[in-house]
This record gives sequence, structure tokens and C-alpha cells, in this order.
Amino acid sequence: MTGSADPAAGARPRAVVAVPPALRRQFFTAAAWDRLRALAEPTLLDAHSDRTELARALRTARPHVLVTSWGTPALDAELLSEAPELGLLAHTGGAVSPYVGPEVFARGVKVTQAGGAMARPVAEVALTFTLNLLHRVHRFDHALRSGVAWEAASRAPERHEILGCPIGVVGASRTGRAYIALVRALGAEVTVHDPYLDAADAERLGVRRAPLDEVLRTSRVLALHAPAVPETRHLLGARELALLPDGAGLVNTARSWLLDEAALLAEVGTGRLDAALDVYDAEPLPVDHPLRALPNVLLTPHQAAATVEGRHALGASTVAEIARYLAGRPLRHAVGPEALVRVE
Repeated sequence: MTGSADPAAGARPRAVVAVPPALRRQFFTAAAWDRLRALAEPTLLDAHSDRTELARALRTARPHVLVTSWGTPALDAELLSEAPELGLLAHTGGAVSPYVGPEVFARGVKVTQAGGAMARPVAEVALTFTLNLLHRVHRFDHALRSGVAWEAASRAPERHEILGCPIGVVGASRTGRAYIALVRALGAEVTVHDPYLDAADAERLGVRRAPLDEVLRTSRVLALHAPAVPETRHLLGARELALLPDGAGLVNTARSWLLDEAALLAEVGTGRLDAALDVYDAEPLPVDHPLRALPNVLLTPHQAAATVEGRHALGASTVAEIARYLAGRPLRHAVGPEALVRVE
């Protein structure tokens, strides 16, 4: 029965695991895999991005659970027709919009995701970026590696400690809150712009709320942690970036959606601002992209969440959700149709 956690009486639950071998090894420890196999009979789909192979696996395995990963084809009406007993789609990442069509929710299939497990590693990278920008480590590294003389390489804009540092956060998301906890533990003074953060929650987080323009004007480092929704498209453009103080740093480990990349390039190209980025409009970032040549910009290739512990947490979260579903218990990380337009 669609949406039911109860397979036919006496039948063992079945799961199609559309996760490629390399990621399966990263996500599922031996203990997690043993638990998954104890819960359901798994069918492994190594060619997880092949739509024809996915359709065949759904048709032959008749799963109650489908586990998806980055690159799995979107589950639309045609693929759903191959899986009449499917009741749960468990995504091993965060954003489900590339993998779930509206038909999934319309048919009553439950959808869950493991994005919460990525909050800590991404927050740690955002903290690393913050400390790099404050101490201009990226500038020194670039100068020494590019052959600049020692005395010239030693020159950089003023450096600052994080203790007492005014840090602005745009978006009190799961990752935003993890970042806030880390920088506050090191003594930063945090101001947050988030229209959904109420006074009581701000007090619990130990932060001050403020309008976006005020956050921009008063931040030595600005960290972006907002979701990608229609109203946050290019939330920071040329006007907003111009409000940041001279010498400020911008951290983006969230989504390039939030930032007008051309406007940022214009600002960092003058050297007025520094930036540390893990996400870009074009991924992979072209080898001739002008951001790559700037000494005041720190770049990583969209890898903020890819720690060993973070990957294990994704697998553990996914298996725990499958266990809850098959036991008929509420899911902890369920998402609804709003997830089709909201990316965190």
C-alpha cells in the first residue's frame, strides 16, 4: 500500500539503494550497513544516475524504500509507476528538489533527507574561512606561493582576532546556528539577519537581530547561511556589498544563489573586500575564472560537508529514518512539497 510502513504480512521490506559504490563506502559504516540489511532486503544500484537502470531496479525489486544520492534521476510519475509499493524516499543529502517530483508528494510517498548531518562540518569550514579572512592567511599563502619577495609577502591589510569581532550572519539555518555556536565560543559578537528569527530564539542563541543593511554595515566578517528560495535570489548584490566596511570578509558555504557573483567579483577585484567561497554559479569552477587569480579570495571546490565524520552521519541519519518509517514512527527529517523550491 502506498505510503504504508507495513509490507504484506510476513513479507520482508525491500529497499533500492541508488548510491554509487564509492559513496556507499563513505556513507555507511559496517554497523550502519548491517542495520540497514537487518531492516530491509537491499538491492544495490551502482549505476545510480542511469534512469533506465533505476526504472529496472524499481520494477524488479518492488521496493518499499528508495535511498537516493547526488545524481539520482528525479522520481517522476513514470518512475513512480514502476514502484507501486514505494512508501519512503530517503535522500542521503540535503536538498531533495533535484530528485523528487511533485508526483511523489501527491501520491503520499514520504520524503526525508539527511541535511542536518551536514551542519557541523559546513559550520567548521565557515569558521575556518572566518579565521583565515581575519588573519589574511590566504593572502600570505598566495604571495609566498607565487614567488613574491619575503618583505612584500609580509604586507597585508590589518589583521584581527575573533575575540570581540563583529560577525554578521545571514540566515539562522541549521548550519547558521552551528556556525553561531562555534564563533561565539571563541568570543565573537554576532548579529543576525533572518526574518524568521524571533526575539526569544535570538536570546537563546546569544545573538542580536538586525535588518540586513545594518548587519552589512557593522560586520568585519559576514557569513551566509540562508536557504535558496525565490526571495533570497541575489540577496547580496552590488548595493549590499558596497555597504560592507573596507577590509571586511565574506564567507559563503551556503549557495551561490544568495550572491550576485559578478557584483562580488567587482568588489574583490579592487581588493576592498576579501572573500572565502565554497560554492559558485558554475560548478566545476572554470580554470580561467577570474576568481582563481585573486590573492584576496580563498576558494574550495564545494567540499565543505565532505568530512569522514560528516559522511558517516549522513548514512546513519538515513538508516535511522528508514527504521522509524518501517516501525510506523514519525520521521525526524521529513520534508513536504515546500522542499521543491527551498534549498538549504
